[in-house]
Amino acid sequence: MLIFPNCKINLGLNIIRKRTDGYHDLETVFYPVQWQDALEGVKSEVKSLESGVSFTSSGLNIEGDPNNNLCVKAYNLLKKDFPELSPVQLHLHKIIPMGAGLGGGSADGAYTLTLLNNLCQLGLSNGQLIHYALQLGSDCPFFILNKPCWATGRGENMQEIALDLSAYQFVIVHPHIHVSTAAAFAKITPRIPQPSIQQIIQQPIETWKNVLLNDFEPGVTAQHPEIGTIKETLYHKGALYASMSGSGSAVYGIFPKYPVLNLNFPSAYLVHQSS
Repeated sequence: MLIFPNCKINLGLNIIRKRTDGYHDLETVFYPVQWQDALEGVKSEVKSLESGVSFTSSGLNIEGDPNNNLCVKAYNLLKKDFPELSPVQLHLHKIIPMGAGLGGGSADGAYTLTLLNNLCQLGLSNGQLIHYALQLGSDCPFFILNKPCWATGRGENMQEIALDLSAYQFVIVHPHIHVSTAAAFAKITPRIPQPSIQQIIQQPIETWKNVLLNDFEPGVTAQHPEIGTIKETLYHKGALYASMSGSGSAVYGIFPKYPVLNLNFPSAYLVHQSS
Protein backbone atom coordinates (compact mmCIF):
# COMPACT_ATOMS: atom_id res chain seq x y z
CA MET A 1 0.00 0.00 0.00
CA LEU A 2 1.39 3.39 -1.02
CA ILE A 3 0.20 6.68 0.46
CA PHE A 4 1.47 10.26 0.36
CA PRO A 5 1.71 12.18 3.66
CA ASN A 6 1.40 15.92 3.02
CA CYS A 7 2.62 18.89 5.02
CA LYS A 8 0.73 21.72 6.70
CA ILE A 9 1.23 25.41 7.24
CA ASN A 10 0.13 27.47 10.23
CA LEU A 11 -2.09 30.43 9.41
CA GLY A 12 -1.27 32.47 12.49
CA LEU A 13 0.05 30.99 15.71
CA ASN A 14 -0.66 32.49 19.13
CA ILE A 15 0.85 31.12 22.34
CA ILE A 16 -1.81 31.85 24.92
CA ARG A 17 -0.55 30.41 28.21
CA LYS A 18 1.89 27.96 29.78
CA ARG A 19 0.15 25.03 31.39
CA THR A 20 0.95 23.28 34.65
CA ASP A 21 1.95 20.14 32.70
CA GLY A 22 4.74 22.04 30.94
CA TYR A 23 2.96 22.32 27.60
CA HIS A 24 1.53 25.54 26.16
CA ASP A 25 -2.00 26.35 25.09
CA LEU A 26 -2.03 27.79 21.62
CA GLU A 27 -4.33 28.98 18.90
CA THR A 28 -3.68 28.40 15.21
CA VAL A 29 -5.24 27.38 11.93
CA PHE A 30 -3.75 24.28 10.32
CA TYR A 31 -4.01 24.26 6.54
CA PRO A 32 -2.96 21.24 4.43
CA VAL A 33 -0.56 21.80 1.53
CA GLN A 34 0.28 19.21 -1.11
CA TRP A 35 4.02 18.89 -0.58
CA GLN A 36 4.27 15.18 0.05
CA ASP A 37 6.41 12.33 1.27
CA ALA A 38 5.78 8.80 0.00
CA LEU A 39 5.10 6.00 2.48
CA GLU A 40 4.82 2.34 1.49
CA GLY A 41 3.65 -0.43 3.76
CA VAL A 42 3.79 -4.13 2.89
CA LYS A 43 2.86 -7.08 5.07
CA SER A 44 6.07 -8.93 5.76
CA GLU A 45 6.70 -12.61 5.12
CA VAL A 46 9.45 -12.44 7.73
CA LYS A 47 7.61 -13.69 10.79
CA SER A 48 10.75 -13.46 12.91
CA LEU A 49 11.00 -9.64 12.80
CA GLU A 50 11.99 -8.91 16.39
CA SER A 51 9.86 -5.77 16.69
CA GLY A 52 7.27 -6.68 14.06
CA VAL A 53 8.27 -3.74 11.87
CA SER A 54 11.09 -3.10 9.43
CA PHE A 55 11.75 0.55 8.54
CA THR A 56 13.86 1.94 5.72
CA SER A 57 14.04 5.38 4.17
CA SER A 58 15.34 7.25 1.14
CA GLY A 59 15.32 10.85 -0.06
CA LEU A 60 16.29 13.40 2.57
CA ASN A 61 18.56 11.98 5.24
CA ILE A 62 16.70 11.20 8.48
CA GLU A 63 19.10 11.50 11.39
CA GLY A 64 18.83 9.55 14.60
CA ASP A 65 17.82 6.05 15.61
CA PRO A 66 15.23 4.60 13.17
CA ASN A 67 13.45 3.06 16.16
CA ASN A 68 12.58 6.59 17.26
CA ASN A 69 10.98 7.45 13.92
CA LEU A 70 7.28 8.27 14.29
CA CYS A 71 6.39 5.64 11.68
CA VAL A 72 7.93 2.94 13.87
CA LYS A 73 6.38 4.43 17.00
CA ALA A 74 2.96 4.39 15.29
CA TYR A 75 3.34 0.68 14.55
CA ASN A 76 4.42 -0.10 18.11
CA LEU A 77 1.56 1.97 19.52
CA LEU A 78 -1.01 -0.10 17.64
CA LYS A 79 0.81 -3.35 18.38
CA LYS A 80 0.20 -2.83 22.11
CA ASP A 81 -3.56 -2.92 21.60
CA PHE A 82 -3.55 -5.31 18.64
CA PRO A 83 -0.98 -8.05 19.48
CA GLU A 84 -2.02 -9.92 16.34
CA LEU A 85 -0.91 -7.00 14.13
CA SER A 86 0.91 -8.39 11.09
CA PRO A 87 4.65 -7.81 10.68
CA VAL A 88 5.06 -4.90 8.27
CA GLN A 89 7.84 -3.48 6.15
CA LEU A 90 7.66 0.32 5.95
CA HIS A 91 9.60 2.46 3.51
CA LEU A 92 9.52 6.26 3.69
CA HIS A 93 10.77 8.42 0.85
CA LYS A 94 11.39 11.72 2.60
CA ILE A 95 10.74 14.90 0.63
CA ILE A 96 9.23 17.34 3.18
CA PRO A 97 12.15 19.01 5.02
CA MET A 98 12.48 18.20 8.69
CA GLY A 99 12.54 20.76 11.49
CA ALA A 100 10.84 23.27 9.22
CA GLY A 101 7.55 23.88 11.01
CA LEU A 102 5.68 21.98 8.30
CA GLY A 103 4.68 18.94 10.35
CA GLY A 104 6.26 16.45 7.97
CA GLY A 105 7.25 13.99 10.67
CA SER A 106 3.86 14.30 12.32
CA ALA A 107 2.21 13.60 8.98
CA ASP A 108 4.34 10.48 8.48
CA GLY A 109 3.35 9.16 11.91
CA ALA A 110 -0.35 9.89 11.47
CA TYR A 111 -0.41 8.44 7.96
CA THR A 112 1.27 5.28 9.26
CA LEU A 113 -1.66 4.82 11.62
CA THR A 114 -4.07 5.21 8.71
CA LEU A 115 -2.03 2.89 6.50
CA LEU A 116 -1.92 0.16 9.15
CA ASN A 117 -5.62 0.56 9.86
CA ASN A 118 -6.41 -0.10 6.20
CA LEU A 119 -3.66 -2.61 5.43
CA CYS A 120 -4.41 -4.77 8.48
CA GLN A 121 -8.17 -4.10 8.50
CA LEU A 122 -8.28 -2.92 12.11
CA GLY A 123 -11.58 -1.07 11.67
CA LEU A 124 -10.54 2.00 13.67
CA SER A 125 -12.69 5.12 13.39
CA ASN A 126 -11.27 8.59 12.81
CA GLY A 127 -11.90 9.33 16.48
CA GLN A 128 -9.86 6.29 17.54
CA LEU A 129 -7.07 7.17 15.10
CA ILE A 130 -6.97 10.71 16.53
CA HIS A 131 -6.62 9.20 20.02
CA TYR A 132 -3.57 7.22 18.90
CA ALA A 133 -2.16 10.15 16.89
CA LEU A 134 -2.17 12.44 19.94
CA GLN A 135 0.10 9.95 21.70
CA LEU A 136 2.62 10.46 18.89
CA GLY A 137 2.62 14.27 19.01
CA SER A 138 0.49 17.38 19.31
CA ASP A 139 0.39 18.01 15.53
CA CYS A 140 -0.36 14.43 14.57
CA PRO A 141 -4.17 14.42 15.04
CA PHE A 142 -4.54 17.12 12.38
CA PHE A 143 -3.27 14.75 9.71
CA ILE A 144 -6.03 12.26 10.45
CA LEU A 145 -8.61 14.90 9.49
CA ASN A 146 -6.32 16.69 7.01
CA LYS A 147 -8.78 19.53 6.47
CA PRO A 148 -8.50 23.22 7.43
CA CYS A 149 -8.95 23.37 11.20
CA TRP A 150 -8.92 25.94 13.96
CA ALA A 151 -6.83 24.32 16.68
CA THR A 152 -6.52 25.09 20.38
CA GLY A 153 -5.09 23.41 23.47
CA ARG A 154 -1.79 21.76 22.47
CA GLY A 155 -3.17 21.70 18.94
CA GLU A 156 -5.26 18.61 19.51
CA ASN A 157 -8.61 20.40 19.97
CA MET A 158 -9.67 20.90 16.38
CA GLN A 159 -12.70 22.42 14.74
CA GLU A 160 -13.08 22.13 10.99
CA ILE A 161 -13.53 25.50 9.31
CA ALA A 162 -14.77 26.58 5.91
CA LEU A 163 -11.55 27.97 4.46
CA ASP A 164 -10.81 27.37 0.78
CA LEU A 165 -7.56 28.78 -0.60
CA SER A 166 -7.67 26.79 -3.85
CA ALA A 167 -7.81 30.07 -5.82
CA TYR A 168 -4.22 30.78 -4.70
CA GLN A 169 -0.80 29.19 -5.05
CA PHE A 170 1.69 28.53 -2.28
CA VAL A 171 5.43 29.01 -2.27
CA ILE A 172 7.33 27.44 0.62
CA VAL A 173 10.98 28.32 1.17
CA HIS A 174 13.19 26.33 3.52
CA PRO A 175 16.63 27.88 4.15
CA HIS A 176 18.05 24.74 5.79
CA ILE A 177 18.19 26.42 9.19
CA HIS A 178 17.50 24.30 12.25
CA VAL A 179 15.36 26.09 14.82
CA SER A 180 15.21 24.66 18.33
CA THR A 181 11.57 24.52 19.37
CA ALA A 182 12.56 24.79 23.04
CA ALA A 183 14.62 27.90 22.31
CA ALA A 184 11.77 29.37 20.27
CA PHE A 185 9.35 28.87 23.18
CA ALA A 186 11.84 30.49 25.56
CA LYS A 187 11.46 33.79 23.70
CA ILE A 188 7.65 33.81 23.94
CA THR A 189 5.55 35.88 26.32
CA PRO A 190 2.14 34.16 26.32
CA ARG A 191 -0.86 36.41 25.71
CA ILE A 192 -4.54 36.26 24.81
CA PRO A 193 -4.82 37.94 21.39
CA GLN A 194 -7.64 40.12 20.16
CA PRO A 195 -9.10 39.42 17.70
CA SER A 196 -8.65 35.67 17.53
CA ILE A 197 -7.19 33.91 14.53
CA GLN A 198 -10.59 32.34 13.90
CA GLN A 199 -12.00 35.83 13.34
CA ILE A 200 -9.07 37.10 11.25
CA ILE A 201 -9.11 34.30 8.69
CA GLN A 202 -12.76 35.04 7.89
CA GLN A 203 -11.62 38.36 6.42
CA PRO A 204 -10.18 38.75 2.89
CA ILE A 205 -6.63 37.46 2.58
CA GLU A 206 -5.44 40.94 1.57
CA THR A 207 -6.18 42.11 5.13
CA TRP A 208 -4.12 39.44 6.91
CA LYS A 209 -0.64 40.96 6.55
CA ASN A 210 -0.42 43.03 9.74
CA VAL A 211 -2.90 41.16 11.93
CA LEU A 212 -2.41 37.41 11.33
CA LEU A 213 0.77 36.83 13.35
CA ASN A 214 3.03 33.97 14.35
CA ASP A 215 4.27 34.56 17.91
CA PHE A 216 7.45 32.56 17.20
CA GLU A 217 8.48 34.69 14.25
CA PRO A 218 10.02 37.78 15.95
CA GLY A 219 12.35 35.76 18.19
CA VAL A 220 13.36 33.31 15.48
CA THR A 221 13.93 36.09 12.95
CA ALA A 222 16.11 37.99 15.43
CA GLN A 223 18.33 34.92 15.70
CA HIS A 224 18.15 34.06 11.99
CA PRO A 225 17.71 37.26 9.93
CA GLU A 226 17.56 35.19 6.72
CA ILE A 227 14.03 34.18 7.65
CA GLY A 228 12.92 37.80 7.71
CA THR A 229 14.65 38.37 4.38
CA ILE A 230 12.76 35.46 2.81
CA LYS A 231 9.47 36.89 4.03
CA GLU A 232 10.30 40.35 2.66
CA THR A 233 11.27 38.81 -0.69
CA LEU A 234 7.98 36.92 -0.94
CA TYR A 235 6.04 40.14 -0.37
CA HIS A 236 8.24 41.93 -2.91
CA LYS A 237 7.40 39.21 -5.45
CA GLY A 238 3.68 39.75 -4.95
CA ALA A 239 2.60 37.56 -2.04
CA LEU A 240 -0.75 38.53 -0.60
CA TYR A 241 0.31 37.02 2.73
CA ALA A 242 3.58 35.56 3.99
CA SER A 243 4.63 34.05 7.30
CA MET A 244 6.92 31.61 9.01
CA SER A 245 5.18 28.29 9.64
CA GLY A 246 5.11 26.84 13.15
CA SER A 247 8.37 27.41 15.01
CA GLY A 248 10.23 27.63 11.66
CA SER A 249 12.33 27.76 9.71
CA ALA A 250 10.19 27.38 6.57
CA VAL A 251 8.49 30.54 5.30
CA TYR A 252 5.51 30.46 2.97
CA GLY A 253 3.86 32.98 0.69
CA ILE A 254 0.32 32.87 -0.68
CA PHE A 255 0.11 34.30 -4.20
CA PRO A 256 -2.53 34.81 -6.87
CA LYS A 257 -2.69 31.53 -8.76
CA TYR A 258 -1.56 32.20 -12.30
CA PRO A 259 1.29 34.77 -12.47
CA VAL A 260 4.72 33.40 -13.38
CA LEU A 261 6.90 33.78 -10.31
CA ASN A 262 10.59 34.55 -10.77
CA LEU A 263 11.96 33.53 -7.39
CA ASN A 264 15.71 33.99 -7.18
CA PHE A 265 16.48 32.44 -3.82
CA PRO A 266 19.97 31.07 -3.06
CA SER A 267 20.57 27.65 -4.61
CA ALA A 268 21.07 26.15 -1.16
CA TYR A 269 17.44 26.92 -0.26
CA LEU A 270 14.71 24.37 -0.86
CA VAL A 271 11.79 25.99 -2.68
CA HIS A 272 8.44 24.34 -3.33
CA GLN A 273 5.54 25.78 -5.30
CA SER A 274 2.08 24.23 -5.27
CA SER A 275 -1.60 25.02 -5.61
